[in-house]
Amino acid sequence: MKFVSWNVNGLRSCLGKGFVESMQALDADFICLQETKMQEGQAEIPLKNYEMYFNSAERKGYSGTAVFTKHKPERVFVNGMNIEEHSHEGRMITLDMGGYYLVNVYTPNAKEGLLRIDYRMQWESDVLEYLKKLDSEKPVIYCGDLNVAHNEIDLKNPKSNRGNAGFSDQERGKIGILLESGFTDTFRYLHPDAQGRYSWWSYRFNARKNNAGWRIDYFIVSDRIKDRIVNADILSDIYGSDHCPVILEIDI
Repeated sequence: MKFVSWNVNGLRSCLGKGFVESMQALDADFICLQETKMQEGQAEIPLKNYEMYFNSAERKGYSGTAVFTKHKPERVFVNGMNIEEHSHEGRMITLDMGGYYLVNVYTPNAKEGLLRIDYRMQWESDVLEYLKKLDSEKPVIYCGDLNVAHNEIDLKNPKSNRGNAGFSDQERGKIGILLESGFTDTFRYLHPDAQGRYSWWSYRFNARKNNAGWRIDYFIVSDRIKDRIVNADILSDIYGSDHCPVILEIDI
């Protein structure tokens, strides 16, 4: 099975920048999107052979997730955590695929000055409990823009960004706890020492041209299926957003 995850930073905008062509060329079984910034039906998405599921934010033009799949799920949950506080921004879709769960998320940004860090910490705690519950039933594939670079190797300028949103001790600690709770970062599992591999670049200061980026987009899987990972990579040659897609191929 081939899975793609991509923060498209506005799906309607990305549609005009080669989205369909890129996705058709990848021919993935699942396409998981974050920051769609649209309501279902606001744009025609001419991808063939995919069922499409959306979780849009109540606030128009903001946040939002979607999953396009070639395989019909047994169940789809757009508010799987069933927590009112997390139900307004369209940040999660869960597909029950029978033998495993697929969870696509767009993690809240802690904001400049860590203004939203308290909410971010609550989100992380609730997501961890949710993933552990799912994992107790069957294996989990968890993906999306997690808005955190875990270790110094995961961003170009760790020293100057220490303590900033996305590289605060609090956020890094939370992803560390997740990975100690029975889950595996698929990219680092296959590429433990790879440097300069990033999935997001600021639009400022020619960051992408200079590869001054961050790895904040992930595929994370239950430990018990990590040996089935075939490929986990970052597709930095695909443009259309300030993020690039990340990919997982797994025998599941």
